[in-house]
Amino acid sequence: MLSTAGALGATAAVPATAGCSRVESGNTLDRLRSQGTVRLGIAGEVPYGYVDEQGEFTGEAPELAKIVFRRLGIPDVQPVATDFASLIPGLNSQQFDVVSAGMYITKERCAQVVFSDPEYQMLDAFVVRKGNPKGLRSYEDVVRAGATFATGTGYAQIGYAVAAGYPEKDIVILQDQVAGLNAVESGRVDVFAGTALTAREVVRKSRWAEATEAFAAVVDGKKRVDAGGFAFRPTDSALRDAFNTELRKMKKSGELFRVMKRFGFTRDEMTTLTAEELCR
Repeated sequence: MLSTAGALGATAAVPATAGCSRVESGNTLDRLRSQGTVRLGIAGEVPYGYVDEQGEFTGEAPELAKIVFRRLGIPDVQPVATDFASLIPGLNSQQFDVVSAGMYITKERCAQVVFSDPEYQMLDAFVVRKGNPKGLRSYEDVVRAGATFATGTGYAQIGYAVAAGYPEKDIVILQDQVAGLNAVESGRVDVFAGTALTAREVVRKSRWAEATEAFAAVVDGKKRVDAGGFAFRPTDSALRDAFNTELRKMKKSGELFRVMKRFGFTRDEMTTLTAEELCR
């Protein structure tokens, strides 16, 4: 994602002024309550935030947003679709009020936005041809095999492949996981990397491709377990705090898992991690 949604380098494309905002601190929650609408930035990645076949926006993050913002006194949730790499710039330029895309919480992104606590944690997986003919089960395998590697725009997996030694200039960047599946099925690439949930969902009906077992990327000798949350402008910490209050209630009651389960999440993908821990 994750993805989602890169953790180690793709955020460099965000303008240096992206952290600035014209919204006055502390006013946003009152403003949203007054207007009755919150604008959500989504990126079209199943199952995190996307538009379904009926033209309705859904996914774990938008559905969670509908519940939380309704409880905060904001009944109308309005999606604003963009590509993943444009989510943080769009948030900070006020195209929308919050990023609702299951975005991974990383130290680099924490320098540009403030995150809610994560609603899930996630490992990575690959989409490969049936039978995984090149035996690709890690980023290191991709490098050793000299495989043609693809992932999505702004995905954290870009940085993970580079950390394993894959040349960034050789990475094939595709629009989303569906484009990744098509590229693998057609033989244009050997592997498409995404979150484990994204990979297993996109291959569900494929005759020619499969998802590998989930695995943790290794960066600087340490295994990474990523977690995704909602992103807010730095001046909107009060809005983030109000969101967190409701989110923690849902975690404690089990309601959060009931929402997430509808989109393929398992109990192993629930988390007690906090944004503060992930931003260090």
